[in-house]
Amino acid sequence: MTSNPAITVITPNWNGERFLERTLESIREQRNRGVALEYIVVDGGSTDRSREILAAYRDAIDVLIVEPDQGPASAINKGLRRANGDVVAWLNADDVYAPDALTRVVAACAAFPERALGFGRCRIIDEEDREIRRGITRFKEAFFPFSSRFTIQCINYISQPAMFFRREAMLRVGGLREDLKAAWDYEYILRLWRCGGGFVIPGPPLADFRWHAASISGTHFRRQFREEYEAAVADAGRFSPQALIHLGVRWGIVGAYSLMARKSTRH
Repeated sequence: MTSNPAITVITPNWNGERFLERTLESIREQRNRGVALEYIVVDGGSTDRSREILAAYRDAIDVLIVEPDQGPASAINKGLRRANGDVVAWLNADDVYAPDALTRVVAACAAFPERALGFGRCRIIDEEDREIRRGITRFKEAFFPFSSRFTIQCINYISQPAMFFRREAMLRVGGLREDLKAAWDYEYILRLWRCGGGFVIPGPPLADFRWHAASISGTHFRRQFREEYEAAVADAGRFSPQALIHLGVRWGIVGAYSLMARKSTRH
């Protein structure tokens, strides 16, 4: 393990052979640029080629946990309990970092020591690494200049692969909620925001979020936005302006996603 790591990144994996190597390559690139990185991989007992791939990249992995878990949030929580970095993040086994992402993150977090989390731009890509859904990306980025607790309660405009938080804040708020199916990241953002707020990390995209039919956002988007609404209600109050705005946003986004899903099915 890197002594006194500046940042810890956790990757949960289960049968992720299709994209896992791209994720691991993007982590190795961060090390090649001199980032003081602690990398933790938590594999839930994959039955595909994941273990073979992980073995090939073992030199880039500081902590490898291979054992059954209760899903992605459970796996990430195992990593959070082992994290030593001043800044912590997780990168799913189908997402990737930009080559200089963690160098920029460490510098930005040092400039805003009082903030609990930082976040930046994040592209959406397909199975072939092509950028897609640019309209959704631009829509999220439009909220960056107005970031506040009020705004984040109204709508989740933070893309999880481009989100990084302080270990100190993590220790205060605890782990992810493992009872949630698809919105544990947003619920966690709301808790972290209470511990010092967030700030925007400027510059080009920090990460790529891979959308595909088997991804959580591809298969469980209705549940995802229901869970996000419920998290906003718990944080802001059921009859607060934020919750009412979030309700309207929820149905608008679900409608848009449903149309995109129907178009995809026809094609």
